[in-house]
Amino acid sequence: MGKIVISACLLGHNCKYNGSNNRCEAVLRFAQGREVVAVCPEQLGGLPTPRIPAEIVEGEVRNAAGENVDAAFREGARRAAALLDGEAVDMAILQPRSPSCGVREVYDGTFSRRLIPGQGVFARLLTERGIRVVEPCDLPGGEDDA
Repeated sequence: MGKIVISACLLGHNCKYNGSNNRCEAVLRFAQGREVVAVCPEQLGGLPTPRIPAEIVEGEVRNAAGENVDAAFREGARRAAALLDGEAVDMAILQPRSPSCGVREVYDGTFSRRLIPGQGVFARLLTERGIRVVEPCDLPGGEDDA
């Protein structure tokens, strides 16, 4: 059995943009007895916690102050993926809607909380590497925590 990559915020790590977390009981239950690699690509990219919220705007990650933070997001995704080099990885369980970890949807770049189909920078990188990416709602019992 390979490792499971999990967004650190889902495990209760306070790495979310606002300094809190997205602790998810379904993810914690699923992770029990498995080898887990917890990652926060945004922190790995050198961004502070807390930090200004960011969204993907016309293909680049920008924060709500209008600053281009794309390089930090891409570097964080690269560093997080590098932790997996040479490892057998069964799947990644990632935080929905995030500009790093969104699996199916991300915010539309207008900072109006509107969602559009798409993937975050890290989720896309893992998908391109052939790693299955899922959200907590895809896990048994995950629909209660979404």
